[in-house]
Amino acid sequence: MIEEPPTLSKYGRMRAKYLKEHKKVLYFNLLTSGKLNEHLVEIDTSACNMAEYLIKEMVRKQGVTEQLKAEDMMKWVGMMNNIRACVDEIVLNDIVYS
Repeated sequence: MIEEPPTLSKYGRMRAKYLKEHKKVLYFNLLTSGKLNEHLVEIDTSACNMAEYLIKEMVRKQGVTEQLKAEDMMKWVGMMNNIRACVDEIVLNDIVYS
């Protein structure tokens, strides 16, 4: 029976691409041992959890509130986009590309 590949977020897919392109030996060891999907799910879960936590913390610390969203939507969007970009950078460096 062929195992269905798991549904991964962008972090899991980026990890797979990174391993395939930059860590070929590890990629093929995981693939041939049947542990690649398990590894990708683990990385994906860790990365998503970290991203969710960091976004909540940054939103809280920078005062990005529902009130701001109601009063100045463009400022709120800009701040949220900045937070998401910062979080992506952190998660990619700390989890996906390590």
